[in-house]
Order: sequence, then structure tokens, then C-alpha cells
Amino acid sequence: MIDNAVKYTGDQPEPCVEIGTRLYGGEKTCYVRDNEMGIEPQCQQKFSRLFDQLDQHAEGSGSGLALVKRIVEVHNGRIWVESEGAGKGSTFCFTIPSKDEVASHEGSGE
Repeated sequence: MIDNAVKYTGDQPEPCVEIGTRLYGGEKTCYVRDNEMGIEPQCQQKFSRLFDQLDQHAEGSGSGLALVKRIVEVHNGRIWVESEGAGKGSTFCFTIPSKDEVASHEGSGE
């Protein structure tokens, strides 16, 4: 996620990548925010498909975010992107439940 954020900042005069956590819907959410090219709403579901690059001129195989998504899901987490569209940057977010949350969920019979 960090590599993508840096890669897609392009030639802008003031690139910015922010890494942090926030509470979102009662969950601790980790995020990587950048001021890069942004992702149009209709393309936001495609960001983590294997070999599906949104920028066909970019380097790489298009597998990076797909692998991140799989790792997050293996740990019972969620991943998504937030962006207002082209030129407005993107925030890639993910949650991974703590061991206590997993144990509580398993103990409740859900």
C-alpha cells in the first residue's frame, strides 16, 4: 500500500503520503492516504483485482493490492478505498480484528 502511494504521486510539486490509524465504525482502521491521481467511484471496486491495473501505463504486474487484500481477508479483516475521484487522492483502509475480538466472536457462537 505504501509502495503504491509513493509510486502514484507522480510529478506533482508537493507529494504527500500519510500513514495512520483512526476509529471507523467502532473499529481501529489502518490507512495509507496520498494526494495522487485518485480513483473514480466506478473503479473503486476494481482496485484489488489480481492483475487489474487502473493505470495501464504504470510499472508492475497489478498484483500488489490483490495480495494485500488476500492477506487482510485471511486475518478476517476488511479492505477498501476512499477517493473523491480523479486528482483528489486516495485513502486505502483496512481493519484486522484483534485476538480478543476474534475470541469474543467465536465464543458467542456467531
